[in-house]
Amino acid sequence: MAGIDETIATLETKLKQAKAKKQQLEARKRAAESKKKRSDDTRRKILVGATILAKVERGEWPKARLLDMMSQTLTRLDDRALFDLDGKAENTKKEPEPEQIIQPQVTKASFTPKPDTDDI
Repeated sequence: MAGIDETIATLETKLKQAKAKKQQLEARKRAAESKKKRSDDTRRKILVGATILAKVERGEWPKARLLDMMSQTLTRLDDRALFDLDGKAENTKKEPEPEQIIQPQVTKASFTPKPDTDDI
């Protein structure tokens, strides 16, 4: 009987080791996925910023609009300094200028009712 008990103990030890290794692999996988998500998020932010800056340089996006948006958003002094904004953050949201308000275009075609399928 001693031989079987030793075999069982050895197998239980190997099982515990295999479970621990599985947990480590799963933790590494989760860490890699988390790192990839952060990396993708950072890349998206860089690309959006580069796109807007390129539009400002080409005159397709008003620089004043960008600076106003950044002034309303940035609160850290070192971040604000990158855009030559004053030292204090604006705590209040400004109402958009009348020319910046986009009115929806209402056309007859946009309100064409769809037939009820229940009645057909």
